[in-house]
Amino acid sequence: MSSIWDLANSQLRDLAVYEPGKPIEETARELGADAASIIKLASNENPLGPSPKALAAMRGALESSHLYPDGGGYYLREALAASLGFSRDHIILGSGSNEIIEFLGHAFLDRGDDVITSEHAFIAYKLVAAVFGARTIEVPSPDLCHDLDAMLAAVTPKTRLIFVANPNNPTGTLASQNEIDRFIERVPENVVVVFDEAYFEYLDHPPDTLRFVRAGRNVAVLRTFSKIQGLASLRIGYGIAPPGLIQVLQKTRQPFNVSGIAQAAALAGLGDDEHRRETKRVTDEGRAYLQEQFKAMNLTFVPSVANFVLVKVGDGAGTFRKLLERQIIVRALKGYNLPEWIRISIGTMEQNRKCIAALREVLNSPPA
Repeated sequence: MSSIWDLANSQLRDLAVYEPGKPIEETARELGADAASIIKLASNENPLGPSPKALAAMRGALESSHLYPDGGGYYLREALAASLGFSRDHIILGSGSNEIIEFLGHAFLDRGDDVITSEHAFIAYKLVAAVFGARTIEVPSPDLCHDLDAMLAAVTPKTRLIFVANPNNPTGTLASQNEIDRFIERVPENVVVVFDEAYFEYLDHPPDTLRFVRAGRNVAVLRTFSKIQGLASLRIGYGIAPPGLIQVLQKTRQPFNVSGIAQAAALAGLGDDEHRRETKRVTDEGRAYLQEQFKAMNLTFVPSVANFVLVKVGDGAGTFRKLLERQIIVRALKGYNLPEWIRISIGTMEQNRKCIAALREVLNSPPA
């Protein structure tokens, strides 16, 4: 009897399935614990939750749940365009920015093409390339930062897409404006460069990649409402690119790909500057605390600009399990070829302190 794999696309057979951060509910079931007692610091979520304005908008949008959403996302795209200084035809919406990564694969990748990314970059780039039968060239990053010169040197005649996560997940590092400018000046015009800026709003002095969109380069900039806006469960993100590139991507998008509830929440959240400022304040304070504690524990860590910190603990999987037993979820990074490291998302200060206390216990490190 033949296997279903004899019928399926061959590139799927050895494709690893993306493993997200462990859910609170699953952990509570496994430990026999109350879900409210679990601290999840695994998925770079906003510990403050959504903006109150977004919550009110969601409740209002529930009344129209029987209707299909605005398939073109007119009002949200208009608001985003206005806030960024573009026209609406520079914007595309996705079910999370991850879906726009898929759009790019549909639009530009054929079997045998090449995709370039950094060795320790968001694993979704490699997974999407594999789905379309493309080869991923992972450029080494021995210092856990993007080596844009090496990425440029890796370009082949078959290169179609280059992904640059900035800040990078899971390392929390940032490529500078000068590095990016020098890189873009030398990238062949027939290669589409994708800047994934999911953590853009956490930066004090962010590089300006939208200048390349304004110049009409084949550049797409991805952003999301999942992180600082706290709308991860609604799955909504957006891409900014020249109108011609957006027109190509629109042809790959399913109708009604973003729900009306998500659009309403995102639109309301855009207008809540106070919520964004408070989220950034909590993040800055928490990041400083975690990094100070890691120094006191003599742990190697990567100074971060995002809402998480990568820290070396020796046995990432073992430390993950021991913290899990203490009802704290972090992220082990064996899948990123970082088996000695864990990534800890920044929570509230109470959550951060509990995490550090548990980590000291696990690593047998005395309090400072």
